[in-house]
Amino acid sequence: MARDIALYTAARFGLVAVVAVLLMLAQVPVLVAIAVSVVVVMPLSLLVFGTLRRRVAVGMAERTKDRRERRERLRAELRGDAPADAE
Repeated sequence: MARDIALYTAARFGLVAVVAVLLMLAQVPVLVAIAVSVVVVMPLSLLVFGTLRRRVAVGMAERTKDRRERRERLRAELRGDAPADAE
């Protein structure tokens, strides 16, 4: 999952850079180009990187589920509902 998150983050930053450079080539000031590219890339990345975004979301959901299950097992052990060695 960490690899997918890193790839998605790098892809989004790369897209921001590409859009900013294109705007700067069109004689837009640097700060304005960066600000506009950040705003433009937010919805654009949902479309362009949809598959990668879904992989990240699935990985995060699985990890959340695992953490929730471990937390519930720990709470059950603390209440005395389950033996300490049961998994």
